[in-house]
Amino acid sequence: MAKDDVIKVDGKVIEALPSTTFRVELQNGHVVLCHISGKMRMHNIKILPGDNVQIELTPYSLDKGRIVLRHPRD
Repeated sequence: MAKDDVIKVDGKVIEALPSTTFRVELQNGHVVLCHISGKMRMHNIKILPGDNVQIELTPYSLDKGRIVLRHPRD
């Protein structure tokens, strides 16, 4: 998959599931199952329910994604 093919959207983590998988609600109301990207896993970035995150979706499967950025809390 080329990096040009991904769709980046913002959402909010609503539930933490086993093995670093999360349920994320997008701004349009859809709920997506997401896992953490490798760089975030390497740098031990923790994600909790309620965090605002940026995720990447592929055009092939819009119900699964990868969390690539955690926005700072205000």
